[in-house]
Amino acid sequence: MEEGLKVYIYREGSKPILHSPFLSGIYASEGWFMKLMEANERFVTKDPKKAHLFYLPFSSRMLEEALYVRNSHSHKNLIQFLNNYVGMIGEKYPFWNRTGGADHFLAACHDWAPAETRELMVNCIRALCNADVKEGFVFGKDASLPETYVVNSKNPTKDVGGFRMSKRTNLAFFAGSMHGYVRPILLQHWENKDPDMKIFGRLAKSRGNKEYINYMKSSKYCICAKGYEVNSPRVVEAIFYECVPVIISDNFVPPFLEVLNWESFAVFVMEKDIPNLKNILLSISTKSYLRMQMRVKKVQRHFLWHAKPVKYDVFHMILHSVWYNRVFSLTPS
Repeated sequence: MEEGLKVYIYREGSKPILHSPFLSGIYASEGWFMKLMEANERFVTKDPKKAHLFYLPFSSRMLEEALYVRNSHSHKNLIQFLNNYVGMIGEKYPFWNRTGGADHFLAACHDWAPAETRELMVNCIRALCNADVKEGFVFGKDASLPETYVVNSKNPTKDVGGFRMSKRTNLAFFAGSMHGYVRPILLQHWENKDPDMKIFGRLAKSRGNKEYINYMKSSKYCICAKGYEVNSPRVVEAIFYECVPVIISDNFVPPFLEVLNWESFAVFVMEKDIPNLKNILLSISTKSYLRMQMRVKKVQRHFLWHAKPVKYDVFHMILHSVWYNRVFSLTPS
C-alpha cells in the first residue's frame, strides 16, 4: 500500500457537512481521518486519473447536526443530501459510474451512518464505527472504524498508559449510561454484587474524567458492553489504558481483522453469558492474562491519533483496511 496507493479527494461540497473535521467527542475518528487524509501528501493525488481510490469527505456527525430535525425521527433529508452529493459527483466525473462507486470510500462514525449510506453508497467501501453485520455492514467490503472518544483535540493521546500489574486490583470494570438492552442486564447481575467486579451505571462527572480513567488503569479487564449500537468507545479506551477489553456485543466486527488477531489480546463474551462473566474471566490463567495484557500494549500504537501520521498508527491502519478490502474484493475479468 505505502509503495503505490494514490487517493483522489473530491473537492466539491461545502462546509460544515463536507471538508469540516470535528476533532473531539465520541465521533472524532471520522474527523481525524478527514483532517489527516486531506492534509496528506504521500497518498493523495490531485490527478483523479492516477487514483486507485476516491475519498468522499463528508462528516456523518455534521450531517446530523446540520440537517436533522429534532424529534422528527426521520432521516430522509439526510439521505437525500448524500444522494444529491453522489449524483453531482457522478455527473461531473466518470469515476463513480465506471465502478458504481466500488473504488470510492467514506469514513463515518455516527450511529446512523449505516442506514444513511445504504442506498446510493451501498457499493462504496464504508469505514463505519457502527460495524454491525445485522445492520448491513458487509464483511470483506466495509471496514470497521475504531470509535475513539477524543477529549483533548490538541493532544489526543493524553493520559495513554496504565498502572503496573501490582496496582491492577480490580478484576473487571464497567461504567456507563443504560443505553440498549445489554447494559441493564450487566448491572442486574453484577452491580454491587461482588467486590472484584466494579460494575456501575454512569459515574459522577469529575475533572478530566479522572475517576473513570483511574478505574480503567487499575483494572485487569475492562467491560465493553454494547449500547444502542454494537460499537463502544470503551474498546479503544481499554487499549489506551492497557486494560484487556472484554467485548460483549454479539454482532460487532472489530477493527483491522485482516491484520490483528483480536482473540490474542481481547476476550469475547456472548451476551447470553453475562451471568457467568466472573467465572469466564477467572477461568483465564494468570499466564494467559499476562500474555494478553502484553499484547494490548503492543497493539496500542495501531489505535493512536497523531497530529502528523506515524507509520502503523490508526490513520494508516484505517487506510490499509480500505485498500485491503478493495484489492481483495476485485474479481478477475
